[in-house]
Amino acid sequence: MSLRHSLLGLLAEQPRTGYELTRLFDESLLNVWPASHSQIYPELAKLAADGLIRQTASGSRGKKVYAITPEGLDEVMAWLRTEPDHSTKNPSFLRVFFLWLMEPEDAVAFLEREELEHEAKLREFEAKAELPVRDTSREWAFRLALDWGVRYEREMLEWNAWARRVIEERRTPAGSARARR
Repeated sequence: MSLRHSLLGLLAEQPRTGYELTRLFDESLLNVWPASHSQIYPELAKLAADGLIRQTASGSRGKKVYAITPEGLDEVMAWLRTEPDHSTKNPSFLRVFFLWLMEPEDAVAFLEREELEHEAKLREFEAKAELPVRDTSREWAFRLALDWGVRYEREMLEWNAWARRVIEERRTPAGSARARR
């Protein structure tokens, strides 16, 4: 996924300002693809230079409204038809491979910190799921993504509890990394 395609997707619904796009990232895409103000504005300039969006209006304090062009819509549609990159790196997942190097209490502490992150995300997603839904194309797709997030976080919490039980069961003086060296 790229910032480029995220912006094109958001502009496919309706023209927006850079500020509105930044706010939409914070409200809906933050958990999938975070982007800051300092990343969005330069990318908008690149998209305009590539003819994928155009400025349709301007206002006070440099406010610019952008709309997707037919070429931009073709670009985002072509991207949607490609296979996703499943090689995305997950630093927490990588650390799990090396939990054996840690003392059991440190491994459990790592998992407890991960649990707090997943609980917070789950609460956030569940709160958003309680909000009323408008019957628009964007909203039903947002709800599908939101449901994915809720299910993912619940599964991660279930896995986390299981992993801590496994570590607790293996907790023995001979089971520590130092004892194996």
